[in-house]
Amino acid sequence: MRRPLPLALSVLALSTLALPVLLLAAPAQAATLCTALADVATGKVLKQDGPGCEQRVSPASTFKIPIALMGYDAGILKDAHQPSWPYKPGYPAWRKEWKADVDPTYWMKESVVWYSQEITRALGMERFRRYVEGFGYGNEDVSGNKGRKDGLTESWLSTSLDISPREQLGFLSRMLRGELPVSRQAVAMTAEIIRVGTTANGWEVHGKTGMGFARDAKGKLVRGKPYGWFVGWATKDGRSVAFARLDRDAARQDTPTSWRARDALLAELPALLDAVK
Repeated sequence: MRRPLPLALSVLALSTLALPVLLLAAPAQAATLCTALADVATGKVLKQDGPGCEQRVSPASTFKIPIALMGYDAGILKDAHQPSWPYKPGYPAWRKEWKADVDPTYWMKESVVWYSQEITRALGMERFRRYVEGFGYGNEDVSGNKGRKDGLTESWLSTSLDISPREQLGFLSRMLRGELPVSRQAVAMTAEIIRVGTTANGWEVHGKTGMGFARDAKGKLVRGKPYGWFVGWATKDGRSVAFARLDRDAARQDTPTSWRARDALLAELPALLDAVK
């Protein structure tokens, strides 16, 4: 999930004065499984640190990026603010922010699960599956929980669909190169609703967080050790670099793992991006 960031994104620049504060705030139990960057135009991996860059885990709310592509391509989503759908009793709403009228921008900002599910329901299972397979997204498994036939609404929520950080880079790079079976408008609108801001050194950043859980040998969620994603891309002077960060906590924290993964990577991004060749 994703918390709102200040509109004045001087914080995104995250100067060397701010960086120590962020690092001190990170719990000692958090471990970075992967930090990876790739050149979008060539697909060349520019940086890969950590033991988990090839490890597949649930995409969680980072899957809102492909859902947005599907929604805009299919005409279900219209622009940054249409359609606006009201919350209804029975929708998942473990955050109070989800009990509201939700449009595409708010959906991404507050990571509203039920809005994602309404989009996939409107698509239907066959079209949803075709998009996932056409995207070459992770293991492409949209079956969901075993025996429940809920893949259309649950497959990306720590159930059947998994993806690695390296595969996230590949998916995002194919998207930005126009190689996915969706319209250019779908890509442009998706980029618009996940824009984070501009760094002090001039990189425009787009990204999405996500938090998920592993499953044990019996298929039960291991809720005490959540994964935290932050994936996206940065663009400057016509060059785009995709990034993926995957962290895991040894124990669940008050601040979501995904938020801390995002904040930590945003602190590092300006220097990382200036260093890539």
